[in-house]
Amino acid sequence: MGLRCVISPAKKMVTDDCAPYPRGTACLMDRTRVLLEALRRLSRDEAQALWKCSDKLAELNYERLEHMDLDEASTSAVVAYEGIQYQHIAAQVMDERELAWLGSHLRILSGFYGVLRPFDAVVAYRLEMQAKLVVGGAQDLYAFWSTALADALLAEGCDALVNLASVEYAKAVVPHAREAGIAVLTCLFGSLRKSDGRFTQRATEAKAARGTFVRWCAEREVSSFEDLQSFDERGYRLDETRSDADTLVFVSHQ
Repeated sequence: MGLRCVISPAKKMVTDDCAPYPRGTACLMDRTRVLLEALRRLSRDEAQALWKCSDKLAELNYERLEHMDLDEASTSAVVAYEGIQYQHIAAQVMDERELAWLGSHLRILSGFYGVLRPFDAVVAYRLEMQAKLVVGGAQDLYAFWSTALADALLAEGCDALVNLASVEYAKAVVPHAREAGIAVLTCLFGSLRKSDGRFTQRATEAKAARGTFVRWCAEREVSSFEDLQSFDERGYRLDETRSDADTLVFVSHQ
């Protein structure tokens, strides 16, 4: 089974010259170059409106655009993204066996790069998947990327997709993956509300759980959907009554 796990990127990025070092470049780089040129055609105010960010962040990212050289990227994607999820993956302290699993099985979805392997070299950028950027005849990034993300996964032999991405990013690949014949299993992490027993997900904890889940998979060299069911970190256990063929629901008992 060609298993792949997909996760969302993080908004905050760093440029660090540290291990694990880059070992390749994004497979959809030609499309990334098209996006870069489209972004550079925006005025600063237009870019800020697209990014929906503060003046300070707009200034930083607009300056990044002006000096961006995609061929000079020197940071691995799994290091460059600095969010909670990536802190819990902790690739910087993985051993070679675990890193090998990451390289083979983990893929990061990106509004700018499309799909990334964890050790693809990236530059710091700002472009979320839901951004309404008109480019190449497409009215937004979902239309721009279309089937490209699923096609890239299919081309590398993926026939089983573990969806750990947010809704925003999952919708860029999951429907197309299913249409292409890839089996998709979504994993959810949450708790039961005391008042009525309803399953709920808290954004920050869900990010931490996803990162922990990826690390757990790497430690055990997971290779099938069945392997995922025994996940038991951070107080989580599989809730079989809430799970089905398309979704595994993990409930925290802490």
